[in-house]
Amino acid sequence: MQGVQSLVDSFWRAAAYCLHPRVIALSLLPLLICGVLVFGFMFFFWEDAVAGVRATLESWRLIESLLHWLDSFGLQSFRSALAAVVVLAGVLPVVIVLSLLLVALCMTPAIVQLVAERRFPLLEKKRGGTLAQSVAASLGATLLALVLIVLSMPLWLIPPLVLVLPPLIWGWLTYRVFGFDVLAEHASADERRALLKAHRAPMLVMGVVCGYLGALPSLIWAVAGVSAVIFAPFVVLLAIWLYTLVFAFSTAWFTHYALAALQARRAAEPVFVSEVLPGA
Repeated sequence: MQGVQSLVDSFWRAAAYCLHPRVIALSLLPLLICGVLVFGFMFFFWEDAVAGVRATLESWRLIESLLHWLDSFGLQSFRSALAAVVVLAGVLPVVIVLSLLLVALCMTPAIVQLVAERRFPLLEKKRGGTLAQSVAASLGATLLALVLIVLSMPLWLIPPLVLVLPPLIWGWLTYRVFGFDVLAEHASADERRALLKAHRAPMLVMGVVCGYLGALPSLIWAVAGVSAVIFAPFVVLLAIWLYTLVFAFSTAWFTHYALAALQARRAAEPVFVSEVLPGA
């Protein structure tokens, strides 16, 4: 019961921190950088990229037959729209990965510091993790998650499993990455390993929830429909900002939960006081 209460308490605290001016400002920095890159690409390369992809698609007989069939129904504009969708499909993952990299570099340390300053000012910093260890742990966990994703793909054909397996895998990845990063500054190596083992189940739940939240920005494309192609730069930026906010919330949630668990662990540790005998 105590674990559920801590989970819910840290959830609402993290949601409130997303309204903090410093967090909002940090979320706008990656958005600004990616906005410059997106509009720069659109201004200098968009037309040439769409024209090149359209020419390539029309050179394939199967695609050209499909386009001719659509032309017979008065859907000539689908040629340009299809090429634009292909270009967006290639550009969007690069922009999202870049934005998440910027968020990880800019936001995670700042949010951990903000939470520690406001809620855990007396929590001792034992610095049990380094930046090199964090990068190595993140890369190792990411590679393992990608292998599990590939191996589990055949099971996605079973309808219930496609809604369960990917979130579980990404939830495990989120738990491993955030669990290390938010404890690296304050916990010792032994404390971090013990906390990640003791709180594996609730942190996995947090990771799965964050994984589902991370899928929400993708719904913008489904809701926007064809207009997403027309307003592509703005839709891309809106999606990036939502990804950034989800990332900020996830970082704050793990930070609140993990630092509270670390503080409780230290408070429960026995304190040995050496007794000084009179006259000694």
